[in-house]
Amino acid sequence: MTVEAQQAPRTVTTRQPWLTKKRVQGIIRSILIHAALLPAAFVFMLPFLWMLSTSLKTDAQLYAYPPIWIPNPLNWANYPNAVTYITFFLYLRNTLIIAVAATVGAVISCSLVAYSLSRIPWPGRHILFIATVATLMLPFQVTLIPLFLVFKNLGWVGDFRPLIVPHFFGGALYIFLLRQFFMTIPMELSEAARIDGASEFRIYWSVILPLVRPALATVAIFEFIARWRDYLGPLIYLNDQRLYTLSLGMYQYSSQYGREWGLLMAASVLITMPIILLFFFVQKTFVQGITLTGIKG
Repeated sequence: MTVEAQQAPRTVTTRQPWLTKKRVQGIIRSILIHAALLPAAFVFMLPFLWMLSTSLKTDAQLYAYPPIWIPNPLNWANYPNAVTYITFFLYLRNTLIIAVAATVGAVISCSLVAYSLSRIPWPGRHILFIATVATLMLPFQVTLIPLFLVFKNLGWVGDFRPLIVPHFFGGALYIFLLRQFFMTIPMELSEAARIDGASEFRIYWSVILPLVRPALATVAIFEFIARWRDYLGPLIYLNDQRLYTLSLGMYQYSSQYGREWGLLMAASVLITMPIILLFFFVQKTFVQGITLTGIKG
């Protein structure tokens, strides 16, 4: 007895070519974009590269002509000298106190206001949102004197409170960004949580905030950088040298050691590096928050 094996019909598969026309066009487009962006990136990096190069030069190399881009030898002593001539770490501590506290206040207050304007239906919220956004047209110089008089009457001039407390009451730009991001989240999530008996604060804290981390990170980065490099605010409200920030310390440093360009550039590099490192570590979250904000309005 013979059993004839039935063979399944063979299916002929055609391999797609590795380089299709569409893929070739995508590669060419990517090459052209990078070819245009690389020179632009180099132009933007040029001031920082010059600052870094100057921070490693000796006095003789500083005034050499033509300018020297790569110092030889490298004068690493400029960095310990830069943090020695001024109380660098005291100014660093003051700057961190202001920047961290203001960032926490901005994230908490702006997210609460944005949640109310985007997720809770109450009469007049659109009018209030328009009025909030309209305050963006008022420059800081317009409200400078009234705010100073208010803080002077409160007895806050001379310490950190004028630089921290206002950020716990929201900012128009951050409220706008977070509101636009909150509106991209389906309302069904909030309604399902309400049916389960969750309060509005519980919905805000447990449902919405975990979904808007990129937007919160974007607001935190913007606020931290703004407070880190702020000069006008500390100049107006701080009159005790022990409370100076890095910006005021650098101004004092340049007025006393203005001709010590190597030390001045070394201190500038130390102030700039934390911002650069912060951006590189949170670059993905930052870009995601920027691109997703404002999809729905």
